Amino acid sequence: MLAKRALSVAGGLAIIGWPFAVWLALSYPELHMLLPALALCFVLRLCALRGKTGALSHAFKGLAVAGALLTVASLWLRELQLLLWYPVVVNMVMLALFGGSLWSRQSVIERLARWREGDLSPAGVRYTRRVTQVWCLFFLFNGGVALFTCLAGNIHWWTLWNGMIGYLLMGALFTGEWLIRQRVKRRDE
Repeated sequence: MLAKRALSVAGGLAIIGWPFAVWLALSYPELHMLLPALALCFVLRLCALRGKTGALSHAFKGLAVAGALLTVASLWLRELQLLLWYPVVVNMVMLALFGGSLWSRQSVIERLARWREGDLSPAGVRYTRRVTQVWCLFFLFNGGVALFTCLAGNIHWWTLWNGMIGYLLMGALFTGEWLIRQRVKRRDE
């Protein structure tokens, strides 16, 4: 249990630390040694997800593989610019996952809500569908800006957006949605 927890933490740190490790590796050539450690963190993340099922778990496994492959390819091809594309891949995968769920019986957010809350009212189902749509717009916007920062080739802009601003916007969306959800739940009760 402790080993699995440590694997999850290492994988989480790889995701959060990715922009800063990439910035360091691109800005300071002597720090390219960070890249094998990053690839290892992604492999550890994949190991931590072993045995988990469901659409989110499969997406996270795919992202761990993508992170490891981009890191190894960057080292092998000596083309560190490949590292910049990971946030674009993350946003594309999440957009596909959330957007695709809008055509299924339950959206991603509805599944998560049912897992936490149990049964949902028809108003709750409509609300979770709307929240899924909002997340799709977020992934589209965030991925578009991440793509722009890759194409612009400015590592400082890339790091600022993908290492701070994108996370702050995601946190604001999580917080805002949670506050709205509390109000909606009180109104429906």
